[in-house]
Amino acid sequence: MTATDTHRAIEAVWRIEAARLIAGLAGLVRDVGLAEELAQDALVAALEQWPESGVPRNPGAWLMTVSKRRAIDLIRRNERLQRNLVELGHRLDLEEELPEVDEIEDDLLRLVFTACHPALSVEARVAMTLRVLGGLTTDEIARAFLVPEATVAQRIVRAKRTLADRKVPFEVPQGAELAGRLSSVLGVIYLIFNEGYSATAGDDWMRPGLCADAQRLGRVLAGLMPAEPEVHGLVALMEIQASRAAARVGPSGEPILLLEQNRAKWDRLLINRGLAALDRAEELSRAEGAAPVEAVAGSGGDAERGRGRGAGGGGEVGAGLGPYTLQAAIAACHARATAPEETDWVRIASLYESLARLSRSPVVELNRAVALSMAYGPAVGLGLLDQIVDEPSLKDYHLLPSVRGDLLVKLGRTAEARAEFERAAGMTRNARERALLEERAAGCGTGVEERAAGCGTGVEERAGTGVEERAGTGASEGATRTSPAGTD
Repeated sequence: MTATDTHRAIEAVWRIEAARLIAGLAGLVRDVGLAEELAQDALVAALEQWPESGVPRNPGAWLMTVSKRRAIDLIRRNERLQRNLVELGHRLDLEEELPEVDEIEDDLLRLVFTACHPALSVEARVAMTLRVLGGLTTDEIARAFLVPEATVAQRIVRAKRTLADRKVPFEVPQGAELAGRLSSVLGVIYLIFNEGYSATAGDDWMRPGLCADAQRLGRVLAGLMPAEPEVHGLVALMEIQASRAAARVGPSGEPILLLEQNRAKWDRLLINRGLAALDRAEELSRAEGAAPVEAVAGSGGDAERGRGRGAGGGGEVGAGLGPYTLQAAIAACHARATAPEETDWVRIASLYESLARLSRSPVVELNRAVALSMAYGPAVGLGLLDQIVDEPSLKDYHLLPSVRGDLLVKLGRTAEARAEFERAAGMTRNARERALLEERAAGCGTGVEERAAGCGTGVEERAGTGVEERAGTGASEGATRTSPAGTD
């Protein structure tokens, strides 16, 4: 094996083992920052030794052994920690067997909750999660989010300092605290996925690497917390949304919206994984007393009922399910439709109704307006939009004028639609999205705007439904940026 091959092998091993390595060390030294430094020392040792000695048969165990030896040396040299040697001695004996798998998995779960601790800013949680759990370098994180590397480095340094200064315990929260803390973890993972699925800024419509990182983190979390329905709900949502990746971008990188996509390009393996995860989320929700999505009433309704909050019929579809499971159920409606005209928009509108009651988010209402327009006509959707048009948190949200433009086109009000598309184009920071909106504005009045219903808003081309809005709106703890799920 050449030196280059060895370095590639080390990179692959690091990406796979980094999270467990840091988790095991953090469980030992009770300090995430110190644990990462020790893990990095072991990585340097591998870079120095493996090109000559070869890659060990069990590279993960090799890295753990080296880093734990360095931890012992460090503690023994540190007078401040000397008094803890007796207490920690039974955990620091490297002559013993490596920790059992269950012990490592427990430490990994503790690391998940520590990296996403609410004492940290949302940006810091994202950076820490990708660094210590995703195994990404500072440069990779910076390039993924189009920010300077120094900015990401500072976020990570400040996060470590905050965790140390506040003496944040390295543990999984218990009791009533668990729900809120788990929400923070899920929100961070979903923010990472959303930024990959529909980039906030830059020249690319998607950044698939971030989607893959978020999916991997979600699967790991589902393995660590198999009894939590919302964990499976998030996994389901990400798998189903990611299944459309190959169909969402044209040959030149231009966006292709949901109703224009070639559904033969959708990844059926990811769809099946997502549907299986959704089934699991619903099963767990039923065990907790929630009604299953398929069992509750509410698929009827008429246009007049659609004007109110109970639009879409019954208002009971998805009752008792959490926000991520509801979003996954919406995405599943699209995944199950083999052609656009087969989409059950009445059901989607009902699911959005349940989501709106749960989240109280204006972005969810924006998404619900799209679903209502598809189920009952553009006038119904526009009526709901008119109720939220002055919502402060939507002031700079470009998808609001984008959706208004689309509905106005369908109502034949092309001059107003052009102004809305132009306003939306001026608000977005994504070059591909801006080009799409400018094209729609230019087409108003020429007949080009008479596209298939729903194709031109871009709102449902996004990953999420808006339960966790963009950072800065103050709408939620998770602060994930989203738009309507599933019409993408």
